[in-house]
Amino acid sequence: MQDFPGCALALGLALALPLLGLLAAPYIRKYFAGGKCTSTAKLNGKVVVITGANTGIGKETAKDLAGRGARVILACRDMVKAEAAASEIRTKTGNQQVIAKKLDLADTKSIREFAENFLEEEKELHILINNAGVMMCPYSKTADGFEMHFGVNHLGHFLLTFLLTECLKKSAPSRIVNVSSLAHHGGRIRFEDLQGEKSYQWGLAYCHSKLAGILFTRELARRLQGTGVTVNALHPGTVASDLPRHSTIMNFLWKLLPFLLKTPQEGAQTSVYCAVAEELGSVSGKYFSDCKPAYVSPQGRDDETAKKLWDVSCELLGIQWN
Repeated sequence: MQDFPGCALALGLALALPLLGLLAAPYIRKYFAGGKCTSTAKLNGKVVVITGANTGIGKETAKDLAGRGARVILACRDMVKAEAAASEIRTKTGNQQVIAKKLDLADTKSIREFAENFLEEEKELHILINNAGVMMCPYSKTADGFEMHFGVNHLGHFLLTFLLTECLKKSAPSRIVNVSSLAHHGGRIRFEDLQGEKSYQWGLAYCHSKLAGILFTRELARRLQGTGVTVNALHPGTVASDLPRHSTIMNFLWKLLPFLLKTPQEGAQTSVYCAVAEELGSVSGKYFSDCKPAYVSPQGRDDETAKKLWDVSCELLGIQWN
């Protein structure tokens, strides 16, 4: 004999759950979209450099700041994509001061050439956004022999910032924005094996490099006190981009669950917030997510590690930055 109440209940659930899912979808999407920068600040007359701005959140950040009137330099490795992105942004914003320049963060020679050319052509720099990065790469090294994650995500931006800091000081008030990640919570600074030659796992290498960015932000903020230059770090969220292109599993999951990911425009919101929000004018050395302060791991608050990493980074790059 059939259990009619049970069948009716099962049928009701089968019909109701998809309907509830459809009704809840907009709210779920809104939740994962995260915070939005509400500042209406204009940037006419301001000069901005954004690394890795030919795609993803870098491109969306460039588009937003160009729309505010800034002169925006897209500092990118792939000049074909960079020129296409610059052209698209000029068309969409009507701002003709959007320029693509060659910068390969995996090559210190390229970084120095970019900085030299920039300082020859530009008199000021008001916002530097260290956005570019690599993620989950098979073990490889930069042109200078650094492990790729550590070399690009940390040392490349460390050197670029060093070369442009005096210009930022002369242009003050100015800002440095470092795009880090929630992944820094899983990172450790292994001074005995910074290049991953003894032990390497691509996921952890990414986490280590993002922790390095947090510590760099903390120590740089301390050193820039009183200069009119602020520096803050941020987590953009989990964004639908080509960043995890080296991971088959990540690519599969991102395609399977797209509604859990931010769009590049949504992911760019905290970068834009850190770059323009009026209330952050004197805030430095902090970490943000979804356009609000976020929790930093204990490892990211270790001042002694931050100072040691600074000294080691200078030694590896052959620079003196006091």
